[in-house]
Amino acid sequence: MIVVLRVNAFLALITAAVVVSLLAPGPWSERVARVATAFGSTAGNIGIVIAMAAIIGVTMMGSGAADRIVQGFTRMLGQERGGTALSASGFVLSIPVFFDTVFYLLIPLARSMYRQRGHSYLKYIMAITAGGAATHSLVPPTPGPLVIADTLGIDIGTMMLIGGLIALPCAAVGVMFAGWLDARMKVEAGDVAGMNEVALPEQGLPSLGASLFPIVLPVLLISANTIISPIATAAGPASGWSMVAAWTSILGNPNMALILAGLASVMLYVQMQKPTRKALGDIIEQALMSGGIIILITAGGGAFGAMLKEAQIGAAIKELFADTHASADLLMLGLGFGVACLIKFAQGSTTVAMITTSAMLATIVTPESMSFNLVYLGTAIGSGALVGSWMNDSGFWIYAKMGGLTETETLKSWTPLLAILGITGGICTVILALILPLT
Repeated sequence: MIVVLRVNAFLALITAAVVVSLLAPGPWSERVARVATAFGSTAGNIGIVIAMAAIIGVTMMGSGAADRIVQGFTRMLGQERGGTALSASGFVLSIPVFFDTVFYLLIPLARSMYRQRGHSYLKYIMAITAGGAATHSLVPPTPGPLVIADTLGIDIGTMMLIGGLIALPCAAVGVMFAGWLDARMKVEAGDVAGMNEVALPEQGLPSLGASLFPIVLPVLLISANTIISPIATAAGPASGWSMVAAWTSILGNPNMALILAGLASVMLYVQMQKPTRKALGDIIEQALMSGGIIILITAGGGAFGAMLKEAQIGAAIKELFADTHASADLLMLGLGFGVACLIKFAQGSTTVAMITTSAMLATIVTPESMSFNLVYLGTAIGSGALVGSWMNDSGFWIYAKMGGLTETETLKSWTPLLAILGITGGICTVILALILPLT
């Protein structure tokens, strides 16, 4: 439906869920109702987090916090390392902000750096992509990784930590590839309508600490809960750790952590811009409208996955691996990576590829069936969803049109860059699963 009929991803996923549910065992009276129940369950798990992430993204852009982060990386690394600075900025900003918004923010800076230095334009725009795409596919609360964690039952703090750990070498390899290709493929920064070079303002921006706070706060709170919870369990209820764990279980809940981060981001926006109540309401409504579409798609994907479980196809697929032992787990990582690649190539959306693949594999695997933590299956899926990006991917056209590149130049730079990011993520996933299984 998505590829051939060009049906909206939400309508395609919810329709598929209903069809699968009608074919699955169970009372006829429940076959449609359970789709709605599964849809609501998924929306309940991820809705608040995605909505707050959307608010954080919009208010960070409006308050100047995003500009300050870019300025901080540029000053720290220097103009001569402009590519690394842009990649680092994209890496951090794409955790709460959607990739297309990050690219819109950073592409004028890439053009400014090119005008100042007279070279390396392709390297600069590829560096933005390398940093932004890595965290977009691997680190919650970006919707794709968030849904993977929810669908596979992965602790979101673990997904943040391992996803970020794998995203780092992906971005680094991407920047190196960008420099290598830039030396062999000369691209000029042509004129793009409405796209002018900018210089970051020195005055009127929040401090770097205040700018980073909405991003760092949820990571710290959720990670603290992930680390302290098992320590408190091992120490017993009589220990002092139990009181600490009680607090971290509240503050480190993903919903609470993102709500606090959202409040911090909104307060910073109010402090910097002094908006009227109506203006503040409008910008938050704008954020929630964009987040609402993502919530619908992800909840539809969750309902589809739940109906696949009802259909009991997991048991049939498991028989394919009945005679394998240790290699089956690595084979499962390869399956997650490969299926995500195929779905991404077929329909273009990284998020839809991650949602659909995780829903399929959730019918096959359980934490007990794997010799390592399911977070590695999650990062394998996220890595695979980067590979196979071409003209049916909206990111392809954002990169091409905002960067002023031809379709051929985009196919020669964007497509192999994302493939390299994904393959690097897949390799790092296998290595970490073997040396740090987290079981």
